Parts: sequence; C-alpha cells; structure tokens
Amino acid sequence: MDFPVRRRRGEERLAGETTGREAERRARRASRRAGPWIEGLARFGYAAEGVVYAVMGGLALGVATGTGGRTAGQQGVFALIAAQPLGRPMLGLVAAGFVGYALWRLVQAAADADGEGRDARGLARRAGYAFSALAYSALALGAGRSALGSGGGGRSARDWTAWLLAEPFGQALAVAAGLAILGFGSYEVYQAYRAEFARYLRLGEIGGRAGRWVVRLGRFGVAARGVVFGLVGGFLVLAAVQHDPEEARGLGGALHALIRQPFGPWLLGVVALGLAAYGLLMVLVARYRSISPG
Repeated sequence: MDFPVRRRRGEERLAGETTGREAERRARRASRRAGPWIEGLARFGYAAEGVVYAVMGGLALGVATGTGGRTAGQQGVFALIAAQPLGRPMLGLVAAGFVGYALWRLVQAAADADGEGRDARGLARRAGYAFSALAYSALALGAGRSALGSGGGGRSARDWTAWLLAEPFGQALAVAAGLAILGFGSYEVYQAYRAEFARYLRLGEIGGRAGRWVVRLGRFGVAARGVVFGLVGGFLVLAAVQHDPEEARGLGGALHALIRQPFGPWLLGVVALGLAAYGLLMVLVARYRSISPG
C-alpha cells in the first residue's frame, strides 16, 4: 500500500536532480560566455593569495629567527601592506584579486569547472568551493576596508567565539565549527601527501625537473597550511569545551602558539617556510593552472 508514497518520493527526488542539473547547465553556459574574464580573475586571485601567504610566512620567519616582526594572519598582513609606501593601492589590488578568487570558486561550485562530478565526493568538493567563495569574499571586504583606510581588522577569532558561545546552542556550534576547521586542515595535509594540486597544473610547460620541484614545494606548502588551520580548529574546540573565548586563535595566534612550544623557534621556522612555499605555489598556480570556466 506504500507504493504510491515510494513512487511520489522517487518522482520528487528525480525532479530535484533534474532541477540541479539544469541549474548546473545554466551556470556552465553563463561561465562559458564570460570565459576570458573568469580565467583572468581566477589567475589574478591565485596571485593575490600567493602574495598574502608569502608575506605571512616571511613575518613568521622573522619571529622564528629573532630578526623582528610578528606573526600575523590575513588581516594582520593587510594592515602591514597598508602601512607601506603605496601600500593602499597595492592592497586594493589584493582585494580585487580576492574578489576574483571568490568568483572563480563560485564557478567551480556551480558550473563544476573542474569536473568534480555529482557523486558524494564531487558534491562535497563543490560545497567546499562555495564555502571558500564566502570566506574570500569576507577577506576581500577586509582588504578593501584597509585599502580605504577605514580599518580592516574587524572582529578577532576571540570576538567571534565569544559571540557564538553567548548564543543558544553556541557551544555545540563552536565545537562543530572547530572540528570542521580541524578536518579541513587534516584534509589539506592529505592533499599534500597525494599532491592533489598537481593534477590541475600544466607541469609539462614548467619542465620535467622543475616540475618535480614544484610538486615538492607544493606538498611542503600545502601541508604547512593544513597544520596551521588544524591548530586554529583545535584551539576553537578547546575554547568551546572550556567555554573560554580567550583560548580561540586565528592564523596569527596559531603561529604565535608554536613558538611557545619546546623547540618553538624551529617549529615556527619550518611552518613559516612552508607558508612562504605555499605563497610561491599560488603564484605558479596563477600562471600554470588549467582553467576551464565551463
């Protein structure tokens, strides 16, 4: 007697899949029409990300070697760039690059530009691209505010954690967010091991031996980034469990925590070099990545 119910559910599921595929086809058609623009924005965005991570790594390396400086996350890097001669115009370019990167991530999510597919793994990757688009939109806003001189620091990780813990079910949400960030960091380390980034690069244009060094550089850089994000997630879980927002850390705070550990300067130095390597990788990605808008 439940056959009509099963049939109706099957029809609803089929209708949902059809609607999803149609939306994807429309996104692909739109991205193909804007293809050259999207490719240019994507490459500009990768380069902007590379600059920010290279500066972040350089600052952390200065702390590790005792030559000065301070650890900083993206917002700290924005403030440093803005304080330099011609820093605000440069930061405006970084903000524009992050806008381009966010748009490219949206294309990857909606139009399946990288051919991830519609199975569970592919949809999970595309959902990650969509979340990345939101994150880089926020970073673009922060960089833009700093470029305009209106302040780009915004709320710190501790401020956001304090706000979240004060909300209903906030502790559970903070734990979930921390575990998600920790999972992302772990996945980055896994990607470094598998050299997942290499399948998108035109390594033949780089050259055999040079291409192998790019892969090694990328593994080191992606792994270092994964470690830092893993620390951020771990600190957020700790802050939630202890109900103490002071335990939360952003990227800069996570880097600073390393130097307080045994062999801290060495640990921070290795991670700092890794972040600089990731920055260089992103500059190479801007040049050699295969980009097909749709």
